[in-house]
Amino acid sequence: MGRARGRAGLTDPVLGLRLHDSTLNEHPMNHRLVASSALASVVATGLAAATSAHGADDKAKEKCYGIAKAGQNDCANLSATHACAGESKADHAVDEWKYVAAGTCKQLKGLSEAEAKAKLKGKKV
Repeated sequence: MGRARGRAGLTDPVLGLRLHDSTLNEHPMNHRLVASSALASVVATGLAAATSAHGADDKAKEKCYGIAKAGQNDCANLSATHACAGESKADHAVDEWKYVAAGTCKQLKGLSEAEAKAKLKGKKV
């Protein structure tokens, strides 16, 4: 798609607008801006799709307490001694959890959150 030369510069063939020579110097930057905006949109759409897919996976999973090995927990523990994944210090600690497929926690000899909390309270008393 070319641009037609007019008296005061170039004429945009699509919009029919006259462009001054100073506009031509800025034109490559406009292409970069459009390209980077398009790329950002594609990345954001991909992240949104991945997030919604991850949310769907969470519905098929449940937290299972007391089965995580040291350093393999999925997030903060019930005792509030840490707030990150991978920070459990002992194997099978009652207050540490991992995500497992829904309905498999009991098969793994794990506890629900309510059971883990009750067990923790029983230890403290």
